[in-house]
Amino acid sequence: MKVFNKLSIIWLMITLLGFFAIDSLVFFGIIDPYYEITLVNVLINIILAVGLNLIVGYSGQLSLGHAGFMAIGAYATGILTTENQSMGAFLISLIVGILFAGVVALIVGIPTLRLKGDYLAIATLGFSEIIRIVILNMTDLTNGAAGLSGIPFFADWQMAFALMAICIILIANYTRSSIGRATIAIREDEMAAESIGVNIFYYKLMAFVIGAVTAAIAGSIHASYFGVINPSQFTFNKSIDILIMVVFGGIGSLTGSVVAATALGILNMYLQQFGALRIMIYSLVLILIMIFKPTGLFGTREISLARIFKKKANPISDGKEG
Repeated sequence: MKVFNKLSIIWLMITLLGFFAIDSLVFFGIIDPYYEITLVNVLINIILAVGLNLIVGYSGQLSLGHAGFMAIGAYATGILTTENQSMGAFLISLIVGILFAGVVALIVGIPTLRLKGDYLAIATLGFSEIIRIVILNMTDLTNGAAGLSGIPFFADWQMAFALMAICIILIANYTRSSIGRATIAIREDEMAAESIGVNIFYYKLMAFVIGAVTAAIAGSIHASYFGVINPSQFTFNKSIDILIMVVFGGIGSLTGSVVAATALGILNMYLQQFGALRIMIYSLVLILIMIFKPTGLFGTREISLARIFKKKANPISDGKEG
């Protein structure tokens, strides 16, 4: 228990140190408004990648519908804060987006999560496109293809950082709980998990809903920070971008998702100067990673402080291993 408390305090200190380090860089102008945009994009992508990794990496379900749930959060914030321009309205829109995305995930997940592999991917992609088409055609509410502009700016990098930290903590604790272990067991072998009494459908659905909720949170931050949204931002390509981050970092590694979202966000920023060649260079980097590191940067590994404490607490075992 003492180790657990030490680990919790250390991770909290690391998070706060990261926050104050970024805050100092912003204060002294090292991170200017241009770099701040990249920073917020990275934080949003981390939330998206971590949420999708819970679905793909931990429950073993290939989903291509993440962009649709992101759109729900973005439009909930865009519509509600445009009508009532206050921080209270933004917080309400965040909650509404979370609840609505959760309900839609239940509606989508109940019939589709009984499918597997490519069939599930196609089904979730189809539902994501349905969400986008509905938004596209609800012109009175969503302004159709033109989207929404003039959305009040309530989100900033501090809020994005805080929500990112909360999402990572919640999902990390979920994966280490008994529910998370059951979810991982489903990924490893569904038949074996079912034979020991694991409710496969229930745990798949739970992971799917949590992943959808995190996507809605990312969408709300995106809408409130950038002030402009339209359906073209939430297409199939967006879902693929998020999936690339998960694969690049390592399917089943939250650490990998964080590192991959950060690395690819920074890479995209520096590749802007190459214009049309940006996509080619970006794709080449991904191909090289997949050739030389097919399991992603981290595979299924995580950065674990617990191992450090165990080694310090039991130096004799270390000597035996050596």
